[in-house]
Amino acid sequence: MNKPQSFFHLHLISDATGETLLAAGRAASAQYKDARAVEHIYPLIRTERQLAAVLDEIDAEPGIVLYTVVDQTLARTIDERCAAMGLPCVSVLEPVLSVFQSYLGAPAGRRVGAQHALDADYFRRIDALNFTMEHDDGQLPADIDEADVVLVGISRTSKTPTSIYLANRGIKTANVPIVLGVSIPESLTRARKPLIVGLVASAERISHVRQHRLLGSTPGYDAELYADRAQIMQELGYARQICTRNGWPMIDVSRRSIEETAAAILALRTRSR
Repeated sequence: MNKPQSFFHLHLISDATGETLLAAGRAASAQYKDARAVEHIYPLIRTERQLAAVLDEIDAEPGIVLYTVVDQTLARTIDERCAAMGLPCVSVLEPVLSVFQSYLGAPAGRRVGAQHALDADYFRRIDALNFTMEHDDGQLPADIDEADVVLVGISRTSKTPTSIYLANRGIKTANVPIVLGVSIPESLTRARKPLIVGLVASAERISHVRQHRLLGSTPGYDAELYADRAQIMQELGYARQICTRNGWPMIDVSRRSIEETAAAILALRTRSR
């Protein structure tokens, strides 16, 4: 018998955007299937006045407290107040910084939001995102050889969200749909620079996703055929033939998250180099 799901408050205090905390908090809470976190995110907390208001909110709804605050005075305040409230409290970055300091033999600079600096890497990611949005769903095929990665696959194989995720890692990603009976662009078969990867999934998964996709206003759209498993199997067979003929690796995304699919693509890209 499954246990009834319980809820707990998860308070995330950050002096920057809170992305690091959110990822860490969700990774930990995902290990507890019978308990769901009610997330409270407090970004850009950099003054004692801001922190005092946050701690009052935590006092009203007690729970686990995670924080990434480089100002040691503010960090001590969080530790002391949480101890007084009897709440568990963890500085997520501090153990990592301690390891870096021990290995590098120098203390951390403790710069707030240092990972979000407007440096060359930041603008490379922006450039990649612009490229990816311009080359979504087979757009601008003529310059597809400028991409770092090209994703191909039939409808509902997560090409667009995976492309955007990779773009946020600074990788110029285009995606091209494979449609049953329609030839792929010649520019794609001639491309030599990008890693081209086929995304496939089970017919059951694609059918399920398509059933929840509202396309009724599209001219000539046949909802029943679009989600028909026999039709989807034909589409998948056609996509696999194209990938095999061109020597493109394929990734089954049936049971993969976007992050896991992207990690597999990055591993392929490393090996292809």
